Amino acid sequence: MSASAVESTETQGVTGRVVVVTGAGRGIGAAVARLLGAHGAQVALWDADPVTATDVAAELAATGVKTAAMCVDVRDSAAVEAAAEQVERELGPVELLVNVAGVLRTGALVDLTDQEWDETFAVNVRGVFAVCRSVAGRMARRGRGAVVTVASNAGSVPRVGMGAYAASKAASVMLTKSLGLELAARGVRCNTVSPGSTDTPMLRAMWDTAGDGADDATVRGSLDAFRVGIPLGRVGTPEQVAQAVLFLLSDQASHITLQDLCVDGGAALG
Repeated sequence: MSASAVESTETQGVTGRVVVVTGAGRGIGAAVARLLGAHGAQVALWDADPVTATDVAAELAATGVKTAAMCVDVRDSAAVEAAAEQVERELGPVELLVNVAGVLRTGALVDLTDQEWDETFAVNVRGVFAVCRSVAGRMARRGRGAVVTVASNAGSVPRVGMGAYAASKAASVMLTKSLGLELAARGVRCNTVSPGSTDTPMLRAMWDTAGDGADDATVRGSLDAFRVGIPLGRVGTPEQVAQAVLFLLSDQASHITLQDLCVDGGAALG
């Protein structure tokens, strides 16, 4: 098969379509926005940090991608609804959604504050709910669309010091699967991608807190923390996660819904 034929297959169902990507200013969200733009999508970049989203949008626009960068706090339902309306005015009907926005608050569950717990769930669960209700709701009314929520392998494997994060990601997976069940008959597919340790600002912040050798320990694992390493022997990249997202959004995945695709180098042991 020629390179052009492969590219045509990969982009089928993505080219020309409008996609909303939350948390698009950096890390996995930025990688998703870049990849979808490179494959011909029109990309609305939502992020709580207007500077980073604008920077990525400008980068994409310089390559000819039609974009819209918006400062959106996914915890704010009114702001989410206003942003969805703006995207459809500026770019057209949204047919693809990628929920990436997330926060991480680490610490033993018995030591976490109410605020840390609430902040985690406000973004990682309520945010996904608010965005899906607004954006996927529009898709359902039109009878076409695909949703991918970026969760975490921590949503299926207990993690020491990451209980709030793990619980919130498990909730976001089940929220997305339930949405997919409800919207299947209305032409909307809903799946999740669950990365493991990925080289993002969030992971590097954890390494900085943990001190020297934390990056190596991520790959090797930690017996004290009941954590296996990464069988493939390397930390993932945002681009590798983005490729999984692209697949699930594309027509290649047209008969796939309610699934959780783990992209973690085998760290969750399947």
